[in-house]
Amino acid sequence: MPLHRYAPRLWPALRLREGICARLPEHYLAALRDDTPPTPVHWRPLGVRYRRNPRTGARERVQDVPVPVYFPPAADEGLWGGEGWIRGFRYARNDKLSTRLPKTWKPQLFERQFYSEILDATLTITVTMRTLDLIDEAYGFDFYILKTPKADMCSKLGMDLKRTMLLRLARRDPKLHPDDPAKREAIYNKYQEFAIPEEEAEWVGLSLEEAIEKQRLLEKKDPVPLFKVYAEELVNQLKEQALQKQ
Repeated sequence: MPLHRYAPRLWPALRLREGICARLPEHYLAALRDDTPPTPVHWRPLGVRYRRNPRTGARERVQDVPVPVYFPPAADEGLWGGEGWIRGFRYARNDKLSTRLPKTWKPQLFERQFYSEILDATLTITVTMRTLDLIDEAYGFDFYILKTPKADMCSKLGMDLKRTMLLRLARRDPKLHPDDPAKREAIYNKYQEFAIPEEEAEWVGLSLEEAIEKQRLLEKKDPVPLFKVYAEELVNQLKEQALQKQ
């Protein structure tokens, strides 16, 4: 007899069907259900199901097995470009007949300064060499933040920056270069393709706990004292009685 009514792997999906989670915006729930796999970083997919053995020429079945990656809490405070910690084993003294020892491979980190046109601010962020290459491929820091999906960002800081940028684009905030309207409009027009409604931008990058708290505050209503409720009912009854007498 099973210990649970539903398998534990279904619990996160079932949680979104009831309670306050079911009242979250549909676009946010769709983003949570998005299971698009991230871009391979620490391994190279073969892209085929079968291949020829180079030695025997026989047809062999192959599988794309991703390397498990661990993202420490520090990864949420920087932009690691999808890189993380790889846990494995190594041989002592490089001898395959010796004992295997646990080993963790970590990416090389750097602190670099980036200028954001949309935020008009210089940010000091911990990055990897792959992040720098991705920023160059995107032709700028802002383009990298706006183009990179959540599955590849792997950073709370990156998603918070994206939400802030999208909100400024949606509102066309006049605080950006207040003394130079032409420059402000040029920047907003440059990134116009990424603009989304403000109602959606407010929810981008929020964790489930943050989204629940935001929804709770939106639904929060101050309690109405009972004497006001009863007083209003009494007034309505007196009005009805006055109309009936007429």
